[in-house]
Amino acid sequence: MKLTTSESLKDITAGQWNTLAGDSNPFVQHDFLLALETGDCLRPYGWYPLYLLAWSDDDQLIGAAPAYIKTNSYGEFVFDWAWAEAYQRAGLDYYPKLVIAIPFTPATGPRLLTAGNEAVAQALINYAIDTAKQMGLTSVHWLFPAAEEQALIQQSNLLQRFDFQFHWQNHQYKNFDDFLSRLSSKKRKNIKRERRIVQQSNIEIKTLNGEELTGEQWQQLYNFYKITFMKKHGTATLTLSFFKAIAHKLLAIIAHQDNRMVAAAICIKGKHTLYGRHWGCYEDYDSLHFEVCYYAGIEYCIANQLAFFEPGAQGEHKIARGFLPVKTWSSHWVAHEGFRGIIGDHLQKEALMMQRYGEELMESSPYKSAGGD
Repeated sequence: MKLTTSESLKDITAGQWNTLAGDSNPFVQHDFLLALETGDCLRPYGWYPLYLLAWSDDDQLIGAAPAYIKTNSYGEFVFDWAWAEAYQRAGLDYYPKLVIAIPFTPATGPRLLTAGNEAVAQALINYAIDTAKQMGLTSVHWLFPAAEEQALIQQSNLLQRFDFQFHWQNHQYKNFDDFLSRLSSKKRKNIKRERRIVQQSNIEIKTLNGEELTGEQWQQLYNFYKITFMKKHGTATLTLSFFKAIAHKLLAIIAHQDNRMVAAAICIKGKHTLYGRHWGCYEDYDSLHFEVCYYAGIEYCIANQLAFFEPGAQGEHKIARGFLPVKTWSSHWVAHEGFRGIIGDHLQKEALMMQRYGEELMESSPYKSAGGD
């Protein structure tokens, strides 16, 4: 086995990469990652590609990991700003660091692309740490790895961290009313009320594949994406050219009132999962966010027999609308021995608090209890 790095996916064919990435998760596929590069979404915001590659003796790609040198923590969704501040107070630099993740994408998925070869996966884990040591990087972070990968990464005695997201699961529902019938009476009535408010506002919801969008719709969709960041004083890092490059993966859920677009959500389609990614609206409309970002997506999953809907990070309000808490993981190697111990102690305490938090979240489940309503 030979281990190398590459600063661009242009050096690797789509066939080589996707043989390992598979066809299930859209974010680790060659076209998505390359579109981030060519769409100018990475380097301007502190993401410097350094893909980790494993080759067989006959020069076949047998392992890969989407890795980036980071000069900040923006766009990661596993928040280590406090760690960086602690380094700064100690007179140390926390950046640059190495992150194995999908930029700007808080979605669980493969991070060690090996077609199931655990030996190659372990070699990539070790290589990530060795590379960080050789380059003088402060740390290595695996963000949102798939469950089976997390179990393997844990064997390397790295620091472990978890949080919660809120996901919807399709229990072979026949339609939206069938889904509603599984909820408690109070939650069911509230969802019906929210949907009725949108309908009475003369708002029509349309769901379009990216390849169906007109030039004007693309521009308006992108404007909705940008305005959310403007309202929150954030940075719209993804470009219109990026979104157009992944049009075949994109689903636009658009709200029209009086024949004009008033809001929209951008989703990404996987083989078994719909991923809600971005939302925007110029004005405030009662309950429209819930309709566009949640209910229309659930209807799409039911109609297209998708098993899961992941509407993005955070948001306890999602529970009342059928989304249940699911653990998401990250793993961390820290070069500085002293800070490794300090962060490890912090994460142990954090884990106890998060476990109690997760139990409290499950007590808020909107679904009927056995024999109840």
